[in-house]
Amino acid sequence: MSTALVTGATAGIGLSFVHQLAERGHDIVLVARDRARLENVSDELQATYGVGTEILVADLSDRAETGKVAERLADQARPVDLLVNNAGYSLKGRFLDNAIESEEAVFDVLARTVMVLSHAAANAMRERGHGAIVNVSSVASFIASGTYSAAKSFVTVFTEGLASELKGSGVTATALCPGFTHTEFHDRAKLDMSSIPDFMWLDSDRLVRDALDDVAKGKVVSVPGPQYKAIVTALRVIPRPIVRANAASAHRPGRRRKS
Repeated sequence: MSTALVTGATAGIGLSFVHQLAERGHDIVLVARDRARLENVSDELQATYGVGTEILVADLSDRAETGKVAERLADQARPVDLLVNNAGYSLKGRFLDNAIESEEAVFDVLARTVMVLSHAAANAMRERGHGAIVNVSSVASFIASGTYSAAKSFVTVFTEGLASELKGSGVTATALCPGFTHTEFHDRAKLDMSSIPDFMWLDSDRLVRDALDDVAKGKVVSVPGPQYKAIVTALRVIPRPIVRANAASAHRPGRRRKS
């Protein structure tokens, strides 16, 4: 039986990942900050799917705690076959209006943690000759809208480079780039998303099913939903000054684009 480690495992896309992976027979290592929520999810997975679970309580904005997760990924005595770097959050204000300490913390979670955990997992997996890494990025990585967009751009490009480095090793790396998805993310960040039309929203369970299919195919960039596939295709060819202008007009104080 294989083992998957999922960060941000107690809500949203991460919770969909752990349920679908457990349903497929994977044991699950659950990583998040809230022990009570981790224990609830762990109990549910064991009762529903009969899989083994392990809890790692970690604040991924803290380098020492991130290091503990990296050590777990590097442990060849307890191999992790699939890493899902999903943990993340967004700040409500614009970059220049936020405290730099807050911006540093969110960057550590969105970008630095992905790099550190991918390094640990990829080296361990490459030594064994198999494995997969999923780094949850965003359609926002193709635009230019604040530090969230910038951090997700790092995740997408970093994953593309990692996939090239791992080619032929038996290990794959996939950047998952969803658009707006129904989760508690926006409520927790106190973001007003009322202007987003219904057709732009994705279902997290369907998103994860499609993503796991893409991982099985070895796809490097996975964009769920036909609407977002079309958007990303356009963003790859539209001149960047136009992309920047549209992002600037959409980015207003008190609201943050998120995917």
